[in-house]
Amino acid sequence: MANKLKIDIVSDVVCPWCTIGYKRLQKAIDELGIAEQINIEWQPFELNPNMPAEGQNVNEHITEKYGSTKEQQKQSKEMMTEAGAELGFKFDYFDEMRMVNTFDAHVLLEYAKDFGKQTELKMTLTKAFFSDRKDVSKIAVLKEALLEVGLNADQALSKLDNEDARTKVRIIQNQWKNMGVNSVPTIVFNRKSAVTGAQPVATFKQVLTELIKEQQSV
Repeated sequence: MANKLKIDIVSDVVCPWCTIGYKRLQKAIDELGIAEQINIEWQPFELNPNMPAEGQNVNEHITEKYGSTKEQQKQSKEMMTEAGAELGFKFDYFDEMRMVNTFDAHVLLEYAKDFGKQTELKMTLTKAFFSDRKDVSKIAVLKEALLEVGLNADQALSKLDNEDARTKVRIIQNQWKNMGVNSVPTIVFNRKSAVTGAQPVATFKQVLTELIKEQQSV
């Protein structure tokens, strides 16, 4: 078997297009039947690194950050909800929804990597935030997600008070920023080429087919 194709997905837990992008990528992988030839790793990116502990109302936040009108936000949410539904993912936007700090979630995702549970934890946290109206900055919610994917919650949560674990995530974040990643999702193939945004399934299929062919001829 040739080496696996390494795919790094730089993303945030509270990024809707990251979820859509990943689900489309996964659909392309499944339809091509190449899951065995792929190794996916999630890389940390905070959309809102300075978000305070209490978070901020999503509508206010989007207006403040992107200058979107209420009508634009409504259209955008409808578009994301529709795209999610096509992929079997539920976006449940509600008026009191709050954007939260995700740094702790990234520390736990780094921990989950060693146990082969990163994708599972990522999707559990994303679902908690977008589908189940949960605050993924809260310890109770993080613990529930860890237990759901079968990780040792106490051991994982101890990383949140571990300065080395926190510093490691900051270093990884900065490495990707220094490589020019400034929007998410950014999906990087073998650390050589990348696509940004939630590309259509057909685009992912085309990219994957070419890269797998290349990989096999090495």
